[in-house]
Amino acid sequence: MTSEPSASRNRLVLVVYTAAIFVSALLLFSVQPLFTKMVLPRLGGSPAVWSVAMVFFQSLLLGGYAYAHLLMKLKRRVVPVAVHLVLLVVALLTLPLAIRSGWGEPPTSGYAVWLLGLFAVSIGLPFFALAANNPLLQAWFVRTGHPNGPDPYFLYASSNIGSFLALLSYPVLLEPMFTLRTQNLIWTGGYGLLIALIAACGVLLLRSPAYAAARDSQADDAKALAPSWPRRARWIFLAAVPSGLLIAVTAHISTDVAAAPLLWVLPLSLYLLTWVLVFQSRPLLPHKWMLLAQPLAIAGVVILLAVGGEQNLLLTLGGHQLCFFIIAMACHGELARTRPAAKYLTGFYVALSFGGMVGGLFAGLIAPFTFSWIAEYPILLALAALCRPTGGAERLPRWSAWYWPFLAVLAVALIAPSYSVGDIFNWFDDHRVWVIGAVGVLSALLALALNANRWKIFATVVVALVVLRTYPSDDGRVETVRSFFGVHKIVVTPNGQYHVLMHGTTIHAPRSSRMTTARRSPGGPSRSATITRMAVSGGRLRRSASARGRR
Repeated sequence: MTSEPSASRNRLVLVVYTAAIFVSALLLFSVQPLFTKMVLPRLGGSPAVWSVAMVFFQSLLLGGYAYAHLLMKLKRRVVPVAVHLVLLVVALLTLPLAIRSGWGEPPTSGYAVWLLGLFAVSIGLPFFALAANNPLLQAWFVRTGHPNGPDPYFLYASSNIGSFLALLSYPVLLEPMFTLRTQNLIWTGGYGLLIALIAACGVLLLRSPAYAAARDSQADDAKALAPSWPRRARWIFLAAVPSGLLIAVTAHISTDVAAAPLLWVLPLSLYLLTWVLVFQSRPLLPHKWMLLAQPLAIAGVVILLAVGGEQNLLLTLGGHQLCFFIIAMACHGELARTRPAAKYLTGFYVALSFGGMVGGLFAGLIAPFTFSWIAEYPILLALAALCRPTGGAERLPRWSAWYWPFLAVLAVALIAPSYSVGDIFNWFDDHRVWVIGAVGVLSALLALALNANRWKIFATVVVALVVLRTYPSDDGRVETVRSFFGVHKIVVTPNGQYHVLMHGTTIHAPRSSRMTTARRSPGGPSRSATITRMAVSGGRLRRSASARGRR
């Protein structure tokens, strides 16, 4: 019969495991800005560089979680400890971080694929080993027999606190105080410290006198039904939407609102903060509050997109990020609410990481090659409405049945004037902000006042976003082209004399309207081809300027 572990041993287990998870997360999220800064001089400060980097990190995170899930299926407890320590030591031999030879200059095309390959060969192994630590150490913690073992998800909050502090400390402390080489050496030393902590975690696991009792408690967990496939699919969806929104919000504020260095740190920090808050034993922000605020946040983004960012830069930046924070809190709160028993912990994290990768792939790789504008932002915003849980009975059920016909009539009434000219179209065009804002607020009122189901909220948000696209704010737009370096569009000056190439808020190369007309004459190059050449040349100018800065 195994003896119960003492209180002092329980404290030691909790401290060591918490410290190991915290340091691992600190290293995991400090390597992202550190290595991305090494890569930026080769492709400039385009937001797409960070978007592709996020896709790589999320994909490798899935690989690490899957590795941890498979490792914990082994029956002998010494094998996972030995295998993971060997992996960490082998990864340590590849440090310090460096861009591998043969990846000096990017190709003339295929920047995203080249960048993914660069990350894989340069930091793939150390990042993969770090990515596995969070679920693996939590699974070990369950098996130590600690009293908190049956519900180890509080350790996920500790992990995200480390990630959150890493991101905030990098631009404030590490980046201005130390050279890139010194930062690299500090990170390598931290990696060695982490190996020692994980070895201590393994020793505590192997020497735990309560291991058999922990196995018995797991047998009790087996009485709980395994998560169904629809439930797993729901986890993936709930993780994918905020992950994609993270990249979409970053692309929007970096391209259409303000181009500033390290601006991507702010939304990513808020994203990590949501994980910290929702997995606390007593969340500071109750989940029901976030569900009430989520429709208001969606409506707020719709209004911000209608107004644009020229009026008040700080208000626009703050508004987009506050609304993103609330939406992510609602999605991640649902994940925390529906988390499984500790027996299915690693599978739960695999679903979360797979959803994060799906959202990142859509917003970071698929959308830039599919859409000529940042369409992924409104698409994911509408999908966020479907992240709401299935509510109870709707209020005013007598009127609820009439909502779908009402919405159809409203959509036709708002969109039909765009196909005509005259006073009706002009009125809608002049009052676009009020019209779009009213439809966005309607979606919020549906959730709060009528307790409408998520499909009605989703459909109403879609109508608002379609109207937003139907009556664009920039009347001078001729055509848009999207490349790796962002969205480029042509805007006509008020007097009609010039066509101006705009890259977000940056203005390039005004050209005479007569020259543009000549280019559109029969036998000449198409307008799209002209814009594409101008956009690509703008990207090359950006890279050249960056290269001059390095020299």
